[in-house]
Amino acid sequence: MPTEEIDQNSKEKNENDDQVDDDDGGMPGLGFGASGLAHSGVGLGFGSKNVNSAKEEVNETSDDFLPTAFGKQFKERVLQRREEMEKTKLNKNSSRGRSERREAKSDGNIGGFENHTKGIGAKLLEKMGYKGGGLGKNAQGIVAPIEAKLRPKNMGMGYNEYKEAVNFPILQESLDQNKGLPQPISESQPKENMWSKQSRTKKKKDYVTAEELLVKKQEQGLDVVQKVFDMRGPQVRVLTNLENLNAEEKSREKDVPMPELQHNVRLILDLAELDIQKIDRDLRNERETVVTLQKEKEQLKNDASRQKKQLDSMEEIVTVVERLGHESQTSTLTLDSLAKSFGNIQKRFPNEYKLGSLSTIACSFALPLFFREFQGWDPLTHPENHINVVSVWKNLLQGDEIFDSPYTQLFMEVVFPAVRISSTNTWQARDPEPLLKFLDSWEQLMPHQALQTILDNIVMPKLQAAVNSWDPIREHIAIHKWVHPWLPLLGQKLDTFYPTIRNRLESVLHVWHPSDVSAYTILSPWKPVFDPGSWEQIMVRFIVPKLLAVMHEFQINPADQKLDPFYWVLTWASVIPIHQMLHIMDIFFNKWQEVLYQWLCSKPDFQEVYNWFLGWRDLIPAELSSNEHIRARLYAGLDMMNQAAEGLDVVQPGLRENISYLKAREQRQFQAAAAKVDDVGSGVDLSLKEVIELHAQENNLLFKPKPGRMQDGHQVYGFGNISIIIDSLNQKVFAQTEDRWTLVSLEQLVKLEKNYVMRRR
Repeated sequence: MPTEEIDQNSKEKNENDDQVDDDDGGMPGLGFGASGLAHSGVGLGFGSKNVNSAKEEVNETSDDFLPTAFGKQFKERVLQRREEMEKTKLNKNSSRGRSERREAKSDGNIGGFENHTKGIGAKLLEKMGYKGGGLGKNAQGIVAPIEAKLRPKNMGMGYNEYKEAVNFPILQESLDQNKGLPQPISESQPKENMWSKQSRTKKKKDYVTAEELLVKKQEQGLDVVQKVFDMRGPQVRVLTNLENLNAEEKSREKDVPMPELQHNVRLILDLAELDIQKIDRDLRNERETVVTLQKEKEQLKNDASRQKKQLDSMEEIVTVVERLGHESQTSTLTLDSLAKSFGNIQKRFPNEYKLGSLSTIACSFALPLFFREFQGWDPLTHPENHINVVSVWKNLLQGDEIFDSPYTQLFMEVVFPAVRISSTNTWQARDPEPLLKFLDSWEQLMPHQALQTILDNIVMPKLQAAVNSWDPIREHIAIHKWVHPWLPLLGQKLDTFYPTIRNRLESVLHVWHPSDVSAYTILSPWKPVFDPGSWEQIMVRFIVPKLLAVMHEFQINPADQKLDPFYWVLTWASVIPIHQMLHIMDIFFNKWQEVLYQWLCSKPDFQEVYNWFLGWRDLIPAELSSNEHIRARLYAGLDMMNQAAEGLDVVQPGLRENISYLKAREQRQFQAAAAKVDDVGSGVDLSLKEVIELHAQENNLLFKPKPGRMQDGHQVYGFGNISIIIDSLNQKVFAQTEDRWTLVSLEQLVKLEKNYVMRRR
């Protein structure tokens, strides 16, 4: 503020007069922080300002002090305030002078008036050790206030060693005593005016270059600066940062001098920074544009050179095509010269060959020549003719197109008509080899479209007619020999023929006898072709019943064995489902074990018996010998042979002693039932089936076989309402529970029957 400048000038004047180096003030008075007592004129509890000095300072700098209309108004207001302050100070000084004279007459009796008042100031001072005189520890405080003399008008501070203070010796003494002590900084210490001429000349200004500003902004990430218009006041303000929105009000609160001027300067600075950033951004954009244009220029140059090269190539190609057209008109053009010319063009100019669709032009030149070349050709008689010529033209005409390429057009117009005519007139479905040989020879050259057309329009109709007219009794050629070769090409399309083929086969199997091996020759190739369900249906209906009949009639005689029926059955082992084949073999093994038991009981030659066993074992094919059930039946016969060789009693197959799964309680029940039968007088050992039948009778349940029902080669029986199977070899009983077969005991059978009855109720 202007008053602070006056204090600063007074301070410098007093420092020069009193020769005090770098000291801003003396010792403070009572309860006050004084700054520069020698020049501020501060007494006990008073502070004074040199109004005359301020006025002279303002007058001195009036010539260049804010030479604007705003500055003149500001100057007038400051002078008016200074005059008011000057009058106030003069009144105070006059009253202070009169009081000092009264105090001087009272012989230094300071504070004597306290004796006649109720004040406690003197009492408080006495309690703190005050005995009169100056204040302070060493009584260094002044008694009389400092009298200031008015500086003449337009006189500078310190001019001609002019002294403003009158009573200065006491203060000077205190300053000398406290010269070396650090002085506290007073809040009233004058501040430096940033806008004065003297400050501008003394301080070194700090400038920021445009490069440093851009680097700083880039680090801060302020690439985009927006303007904000503050319209809250009477005038519109332009801001570049919301932090400065209330900067003017904050400056006024902090008593910052001239906040409006500082705000305007700050705004000009922000706008300048904004312009610098905008110019830098535009410069960078222009540089990027230059780089982009340079790249486009290079690209255009490359395109121009490439197009010029293509133009030269196309001119050369046009020349060759015109020459070939002239040769075609004069009938001097051949397939070899045509293929050589277009092959050379394709090799030298591959891109232009595709871009100009030269394959279509080549096809148009080649079609008339191919018609003459293929005239009179029979593809079924000479399928390998013309393969080399067509393979050369496939590379020239195929291109990237597969279904609608010029090569496909050439094949369908030249090769396919010859195949269609020859297949329709001479080819027979029962002799597939000629057509299959042609398709195999032309496999790599035939388009997919042509192949499907031949199969759908030529092969399938003739096969359909042949299957419909096929009679398995009169024809000597098996149907699979002329149908199965088409499986790789036709696949599922042949499924439409299978119902007809099955019906024709079933019609002749009714009168078939197992001794006729031709049925196996006709049926066995169809097992991998028919679905498993259809194949098993044919076997169960027509093959298995007749094989069962043969096995029931089969006689086992070690002395004179006839094996032909056994061979008839084993022939079908590879095509009949395994569970059906196990049922047939169980009939054989039952007879085989019975004969072995009788032979062992007659004290035979064990070497002869062993050879007989090995002979039967070797007759069983690998499809059956690898089955666990078949091996178990063979091991059972081997155990009987071992028992006889060791001199033990050979156990007859099917006795109750071999039931290993029964528990002790069930065994006792079984023995009791057997003893009851023995008491009747039969004296015959019971099989597992007979024991179960007896157990059913004791519980008043019906036990009978179910005709036509087999499970894993075993007959299915009805135990009341429960379906069971009996494994006589392993002495086990299985019952059907919830679509699966479970091992059960005799007691569990009765429980299952009772639970079934309860559920039905």
